[in-house]
Amino acid sequence: MIFGYTLAVIAGFLFTAVRNWTGQPTPTGALLAGYAALWLAGRLLVLTPFALASALVNAAFPLAVAAGIAVPLARAGNRRNYFFVALLAACGLAEIAFHLSLLGVFEWPARLGLQCGLDIVLFVIAVMAGRVVPMFTNNAIPGAGATRNAWIERAALGSVLAILAADLAGASSIVVAVIAAAGAMAHAARLALWRPWKTLHAPLVWILHEAYAWIAIHFALRALAAWDVVATPFATHALTIGAIGGMTLGMMTRTALGHSGRTLKAGGAEVACYLMVMAAAVVRVFGGLALPHHYVGTIVLAASLWSAAFATYALTYWPVLTRPRVDGKPG
Repeated sequence: MIFGYTLAVIAGFLFTAVRNWTGQPTPTGALLAGYAALWLAGRLLVLTPFALASALVNAAFPLAVAAGIAVPLARAGNRRNYFFVALLAACGLAEIAFHLSLLGVFEWPARLGLQCGLDIVLFVIAVMAGRVVPMFTNNAIPGAGATRNAWIERAALGSVLAILAADLAGASSIVVAVIAAAGAMAHAARLALWRPWKTLHAPLVWILHEAYAWIAIHFALRALAAWDVVATPFATHALTIGAIGGMTLGMMTRTALGHSGRTLKAGGAEVACYLMVMAAAVVRVFGGLALPHHYVGTIVLAASLWSAAFATYALTYWPVLTRPRVDGKPG
């Protein structure tokens, strides 16, 4: 889910965004089909006995995506976004480290590879949310007044980099707790400046705010987990189900509508998807905390809600994504 699903969404987003940022072409046609084939090969190889081939192919995907965006960024001299190339390369390193640690090639905790991958994905989401959520909010809701503060921006993004460094260094629980607590406050303050309470009548916008709120919850739970107040998986699932699940689903529906020439307005299917994925996060995190004797039941219910949300998306958007744009434009 980290290196397969999430990286696929990030790749699709960056191929679209980099083209808009630079005015330069990003992979299309046969080349884009090659990226899809590489991604699919990675998914299939993990089911085979060829573990080393699986490791190499899976790690090759984010590196190939990094190359795919590096060329147009360099041609346009868009230095502001070079760091995305580095982040994708870091994802590739985390993935190969995870696979090779499972194979016993070197002594490195496999779990650390997954955690670093999550931290990197979190940074990507935090950066992109800071760029698009206030803009989408103000564009969709006149007078919303979503703003940004330079110091809070630095604190929020810095907290993600700090927690990544702490994880890599194997920092003490006290250090992790302090960083996570500070991160929770910084991300909560950042979200408050975006005026989430003004988005309740705009589902395409409020899903992004709701998903971002799970980042603050994730940091708060990481702090509590470092102090042994709660179990670590609750913090992990606040990030994976709530933040990653909600943010990717929200962006996937929005971009699919926009790039197919349709009106940027959520219908009943979209709202159902949003509610189910947010409910999945609530059940998995807070249901598990409140009902420890029904822990397995909360996992099953959360998984069912998550699956239903994405099944609804797939059924609703298959005709949208497989037919020509409704406005006749290329795309």
